[in-house]
Amino acid sequence: MALRAILVDGDDLLRKTSKPVEHFDARLHDLLDDMAQTMYKARGIGLAAPQVGVLRRVFVVDLGDGTGLREFVNPVISAALGDQVYEEGCLSVPGWYGNVHRPARLTVEAWDRHGRPFRLDAADLMAVCVSHENDHLDGVLFKDKVDGELVKL
Repeated sequence: MALRAILVDGDDLLRKTSKPVEHFDARLHDLLDDMAQTMYKARGIGLAAPQVGVLRRVFVVDLGDGTGLREFVNPVISAALGDQVYEEGCLSVPGWYGNVHRPARLTVEAWDRHGRPFRLDAADLMAVCVSHENDHLDGVLFKDKVDGELVKL
């Protein structure tokens, strides 16, 4: 495992659309391991591959609530219900925060690192995090969706 540099707002790669993963191999496993280590070191709760310069449809999430690390490969949000407003930040937009409307509940379908499909019904913070990280795969940053002003802390 290795730490990877986290790209920050202004880097053109963060605005590109990621491509699907086609091979569930050691290279993907290394990427997922590196992303988890990088996320933990940066004290984040989610990290998408474009944030470390890899344009693949992959992200990792660990809310720190005891449920552990979740890995999402080629995720698709298949259902979204309700609305919640959450104050978000982002490792690629360091020091800035803002309120964003996200689904209160969602269903995401994805594959694990071994190519096994799974479905997750997420609510509350997990729904926010999955939605936020999934946006990265399409070149969207949370600041594009802020309701009101961004705040620098």
